[in-house]
Amino acid sequence: MPISRSQPSLATEAVIAALKAAGETTRYRILVLLAQSELTVKDLTAILGQSQPRISRHLKLLADANLIARYPEGAWVYYRIAEAGAERRLVLDLAALADPADPTLIRDREWLAAVKREHAAQASRYFAENAADWDTIRSLHVPDAAVEAAMMSILGVRPVDSLLDIGTGTGRLLELFAPIYRKAVGIDASTAMLAVARANLDEAGIHNAQIRHGDIMKLPMPRDSFDVVTIHQVLHFLDDPAEALSEAARVLRPGGRLLVVDFAPHALEFLRERHAHRRLGFAREAMAGWIEKAGLSLAETVDLGGSNKEQLTVTIWLARDPRILVADRISGMETA
Repeated sequence: MPISRSQPSLATEAVIAALKAAGETTRYRILVLLAQSELTVKDLTAILGQSQPRISRHLKLLADANLIARYPEGAWVYYRIAEAGAERRLVLDLAALADPADPTLIRDREWLAAVKREHAAQASRYFAENAADWDTIRSLHVPDAAVEAAMMSILGVRPVDSLLDIGTGTGRLLELFAPIYRKAVGIDASTAMLAVARANLDEAGIHNAQIRHGDIMKLPMPRDSFDVVTIHQVLHFLDDPAEALSEAARVLRPGGRLLVVDFAPHALEFLRERHAHRRLGFAREAMAGWIEKAGLSLAETVDLGGSNKEQLTVTIWLARDPRILVADRISGMETA
């Protein structure tokens, strides 16, 4: 059956190089594992029972053939299969050919499950140690369920190709919006929180979302990469929220949407003193100005809660990249 012209392809030399890289027992086992989950050298060492230098050598050969990608995260480096293109298709096809009854691959899956259980246990310990602080802040505003329902209502159910969650924390928004995106990435500067997010996504069975270590001010993505970008309860930790919004706008595709959730202005100084809040909420006018400065158009603003002096108001802002709107308007003028 001929290959569709729309499918990604490789030059013959690249195909041969990729097959040579994959054509070794340990490296093939690594590809099968990475097709299921992103892993570190330490994880692969535990699963495959081989030394760190040996595993690192295999990973380098696979990376040199562009079959896998590496993402540094603090002191760790996470590996996953190629994110796009013919190399990704090749890895997935090769992994799909594996006999699920192969005893070696069965053991690999069992060890992978054990590694994931340990990741989940570590995440649970971290969550338990910090739960008191999070519970204190949650008690100050409307329930999370109400905020999430409002976010889902504002964003809608129309499918999108790609979503970026900046400051993903526990990965909750990646779970919440999983029904509408084809692929997603969660970015966070805290390696501890990324461990929590990975465990939560594993438990939820979400495999089309990735977790990456990154700086909100210098997102490791090219311009025009995402249809939707979310920033949930992150801006109040930053010295320069306006710069963060500009960086979020940079990675939005034409016509893309930015969803921001944060507090309205308040006077709870203890949040600054005990919980590292740099900003005590954001006025509508200030946020609207920053959004406009970032080259976006403010589409909707919604306030939740704040019915009494002790309760914080949660504000949701929806902004759009207007470039596609301008293109449509010009096209309409030309055809008029």
